[in-house]
Amino acid sequence: MPADTPPLRILLVDDHTLFRSGLKALLQRQGDFEIVGEAGDGLEGVKLAEQLKPDAVLLDLDMPVMHGRDALEQILSSQPELAVLMLTVLEDGEDLAECMRLGARGYLLKNIHADFLLGSIRRAVEGDSVLSPEMTAKLVQRLRAPAPTQQPSEYESLTPRERETLAWLAQGASNKQIARTLDVAESTIKVHVQNILRKLSLHSRVQAAVYAVENGFDKLARGH
Repeated sequence: MPADTPPLRILLVDDHTLFRSGLKALLQRQGDFEIVGEAGDGLEGVKLAEQLKPDAVLLDLDMPVMHGRDALEQILSSQPELAVLMLTVLEDGEDLAECMRLGARGYLLKNIHADFLLGSIRRAVEGDSVLSPEMTAKLVQRLRAPAPTQQPSEYESLTPRERETLAWLAQGASNKQIARTLDVAESTIKVHVQNILRKLSLHSRVQAAVYAVENGFDKLARGH
């Protein structure tokens, strides 16, 4: 990390003190992470997220006082662009789908490799969506829908290139990957994504991806 680049400010929200301590130690060994706060329950996590304005939140799902889903919803209601990653032991497709609908940037199982976690945090802060490999199939299976016979009016407002970009978002592709595939500048894809979110009244690319899968629009990506 360049010397003049500030570290990513991370908030940890998990009721298991031992796990939280181990996670903190792992992240603090990285030059580009700074732990700015810790919370032992969901309500405390919501309050600290509002006070500290971190770059990313690692949020446990099953917690006392306030469940992780409720904490996620409250955090994103005031900071919709905040990168919140659910970190859990629960391989439940319904929880996964609901968290992604609410705008979580990722859903990671606690048994993932350390390098995957570190890379996922960095990608999430950059705007990508991240899932533990075994959860990807669960999300697609949970949300998969046949191609609609009638397209929603808001989808009709998208240009053909915006629709193609939306389909690639549903495949989990980054802006750089989409730009390379469509042979356009990455800045062009950023504009497409902004237009998609505005026209569909969504807050994040993850919500856009969920919208595409739920409505069967993810099949429009080239080669799919």
